[in-house]
Amino acid sequence: MRPDANIYLSGMIGSGKTTLGERLAARLGRPFHDLDRALDQELGRSFHALVREEGWLPFRELEYRICKRFAALRGAVCALGGGTVRYEWNRDVLRATGVVVLLEADLRTLAARVRAADRPRVNPGVTLEQDLERIWTSSADLYRGAADVVHRTDEGRTPEEDVEVLIARLRGRGGE
Repeated sequence: MRPDANIYLSGMIGSGKTTLGERLAARLGRPFHDLDRALDQELGRSFHALVREEGWLPFRELEYRICKRFAALRGAVCALGGGTVRYEWNRDVLRATGVVVLLEADLRTLAARVRAADRPRVNPGVTLEQDLERIWTSSADLYRGAADVVHRTDEGRTPEEDVEVLIARLRGRGGE
C-alpha cells in the first residue's frame, strides 16, 4: 500500500467503521473522514430524513459524490456507509485510490450494536435482524469482492486491540 493511499473501512451497519476509523486514523496520524457525517453535514440534517422523505435514490447520488471527494484525498482513513460498496460506481471510484477493509461481525452482534439507532430500513416492514440478514444474504459477495483486507470485529477485542491487529494486517500487505 502506498503511503498516500487512503484506507476505506467498509461493512454492514454496526460493524465498527466509525469507532475503528477514528482510532486507526489517530494511531496512524492520518485525517479521518466519515461518510455518514459528511452526508449529514452536506444536507444540513440527518441523512435518515432524506431517505424517509425522498427515498434511497437521492441518498445514493449524494453518497457517490462524497465517495468521489474521498477518492481525491491522499493518506486519509475513511469510514464508508453501510451499503456504499454494494454499488459498482462507488467501488470503481474508490478502488484505485486506496485499500478497502471489510469489517465483519455476525448478524446478532450487528443488530445488538445498532438496536437503539433509528436507522432507515433497506427492506421496509421487516425487523432489524431480518433486514440485516436480507442485506448480507444478497450482498456478501459484493462486500467481500470489494475488500482487500477482511477483519472481524466480533472476536472479543477492544477497539484499540482491533486497531493494532488491523495495522499489522495492513503492514503485511506492504502498507504503513
